[in-house]
Amino acid sequence: MSIANVLNNYLDGFIFPIPKKNLDQYQAVAEQVADIWKEYGALSYSEFIGDELFLEGTRSFTDALDLDDSEVVIFGYVLFPDKRTRDEANEKVPQDPRMSKIVAPLMNPDHPIFDARRMVYGGFKSFVGK
Repeated sequence: MSIANVLNNYLDGFIFPIPKKNLDQYQAVAEQVADIWKEYGALSYSEFIGDELFLEGTRSFTDALDLDDSEVVIFGYVLFPDKRTRDEANEKVPQDPRMSKIVAPLMNPDHPIFDARRMVYGGFKSFVGK
């Protein structure tokens, strides 16, 4: 990929806590969701589990999310070729009939796997690309 293309990319980034006991179930959902985002134009969809989350003199992800010992931090991003593609995908993905079926178990009020109120999210335009 050329530098010119990288500088046009747009990225949606997010972090959230998830109970360790729900990781396997969440991962199965995230893998399906990733495929749908890519169908709607995402270049890549990635999620990571926090490992080294403390740097002296900075606020940690664990503090920002008020993490407890039973939870881990998920950091993820969806990379798009440009903001237009991202905006179109953000309109279409939630309307895709597969999404409600896939995501419903995450939001089950009797057994919530994921609390969207604790998610931190943002869209980012390219700033430095080498």
